[in-house]
Amino acid sequence: MAEFANWQWVDLEETSSTNDEVKRLCTAAPSGKRFMVAARRQNAGRGRRGRGWVSLEGNLFVSFGLEVAPQLLGQMTFVVGLSLLEAVRELAPQADVCLKWPNDVLVGGGKVSGILLEKAAGNYLVVGVGVNIVAAPQCDSILYPVVSLKQAGVITDRTAFLHAFVRAYDRNLNCWENEGFAPIRENWLKHAKNLGAGITVNMEKERKTGKFAGVDENGVLLLETPSGIEKIYADYPEGDARTDALLQKGGTSIWAALLYFGIVLLLSSLVINLAGPGFVQYAMAMAGY
Repeated sequence: MAEFANWQWVDLEETSSTNDEVKRLCTAAPSGKRFMVAARRQNAGRGRRGRGWVSLEGNLFVSFGLEVAPQLLGQMTFVVGLSLLEAVRELAPQADVCLKWPNDVLVGGGKVSGILLEKAAGNYLVVGVGVNIVAAPQCDSILYPVVSLKQAGVITDRTAFLHAFVRAYDRNLNCWENEGFAPIRENWLKHAKNLGAGITVNMEKERKTGKFAGVDENGVLLLETPSGIEKIYADYPEGDARTDALLQKGGTSIWAALLYFGIVLLLSSLVINLAGPGFVQYAMAMAGY
């Protein structure tokens, strides 16, 4: 395993998924290690919400493994997105590049990258990044076309972009770890698409419309609606991270879960006691006992 900047680095010809390779490394790793796995080809890449990721040769597929506190998971997307933008700007200073909440990088109005966060062993987070360097897959995008950097006028190759991206990622990680999320958030907002304008947020089960008022100190989108400011949360990290993400969001805790089930049991007991033995016999008969 080679050294690449601050990372233990593996560069593969082919793998099923760079995220899976990093997960395996994190499982056996002592605390404090950082891993990076890149591959020229993936044969089972994946995107968010279980979607497939078409891995065309010549594009960039790379994953990072590092320890991140559960309550900070939502901030990592902004660190990565900002780093991708800075890599594009380094290679093509005049490029028309911007960021779309929560994790898209747009160049020339088209989406060029994907980011997938997955939990691994302990506090390890796997950060998967795919960038369309020379080719873009056929994709039915509702809002933005999917394009390659080459199509958008940014001429580079996989190796040059990887080096530019890792330099930017290390720089922004160092800022985030030492100064917190505030400077990352401020810089991200400078490049945010449609800030202050009307937007439609496509969620998993619904759409919401309003004015893009910014993001809060945790990266939650602030949507100004006629009824006031509404907070829109990004999807949870993929994998076994639902509880951690809900804790960050404030949506649950172990005590809340225990309280919920305690109330359910108490109410069930109360109903049975009030209804009497006849109700119990009826309920058991209905259940097939």
